[in-house]
Amino acid sequence: MTLALAQSDIITVLQTALAPAFLLVAVGGMLGLFAGRLARIIDRSRILQDLFNETEGYEHQCIVDELHDLQLRIKIVNSAIYLSVISAIVACILIGLLFVMGLTGLNLSAVIAGAFIIAMSLLSIALIQFLREVRIGVKDFMIREEYLESHDSNAS
Repeated sequence: MTLALAQSDIITVLQTALAPAFLLVAVGGMLGLFAGRLARIIDRSRILQDLFNETEGYEHQCIVDELHDLQLRIKIVNSAIYLSVISAIVACILIGLLFVMGLTGLNLSAVIAGAFIIAMSLLSIALIQFLREVRIGVKDFMIREEYLESHDSNAS
């Protein structure tokens, strides 16, 4: 009888642990996205650093301004990665606590709820950081006015 009870307890705990496991999958996907963004930012900064000594005046200032923004973007993406990893670690702890509670009968409901709230809060902050980074990146990607031709001059 205890073997059957233990099996049903394990099955119940496994079913309960699916939500935090899906959270881990989502965080893993986001970490891949963040790492890709970070790699692109670093690649762009290397290109601009190569151009740094070859430019003067307005063009040089544009490069300096973009390098400042790239440095900020690196910091923001780094913080998003950091927060996501901490969120994943908390989710792993959450899964462990679910197993401890399910197999020992200890009431860890408050700790488990707190861990879930912490994991989701960290993940939310990481997403806000990602949104900040994307906004800065879009601003830097905007095409400057001098490169856009007026429609009026093309009409003649």
